[in-house]
Amino acid sequence: MKLIILDRDGVINHDSDNFIKSVDEWSPIEGSLEAITKLQQHGYKIVVLTNQSGIARGFYTLNTLFAMHDKFRQLLQQKGSKVDAIFYCPHGPDDACDCRKPDIGLYKKVQALFSVNLENIVTVGDSYRDLEAAIQVGSLPVLVKTGKGERTLQEKQSQINAFNIPVFENLAEFVNQTFE
Repeated sequence: MKLIILDRDGVINHDSDNFIKSVDEWSPIEGSLEAITKLQQHGYKIVVLTNQSGIARGFYTLNTLFAMHDKFRQLLQQKGSKVDAIFYCPHGPDDACDCRKPDIGLYKKVQALFSVNLENIVTVGDSYRDLEAAIQVGSLPVLVKTGKGERTLQEKQSQINAFNIPVFENLAEFVNQTFE
């Protein structure tokens, strides 16, 4: 099965250190929706894994998160595309859950839903915790410089080099270079 795992904030949509707290604040990064559409046209199932600690922190509700995802799905539908699944962690950093990346609980949900081994499945993220989770399950991590990507690159350069993690400007560049 051809499957790709994408982080949400900073990979698909613009991110904020103050959290994306409303549907109005949720806006796609230029080229990201087209990149997802291109992946789907090449036969990939698209799965989004996202930490959403803003729920636990009281910045927005689960209904607001669902509304953001509805907006995302509608924008993709306008391009003739879709995501196959979105899994989220609503917990805060101190909640001791197993689904907050870099833990791998969300990845286990992907394995269960698609009955797939995650080895050699590409995972695109902008934070080191995205990359750590991917490495733990044997996935192939890719870093994009959007969102927190530039900061991740500066702070974790040696680890990124040690794991030979490819780095791209954004999701569109990754997809376009992959399918040229």
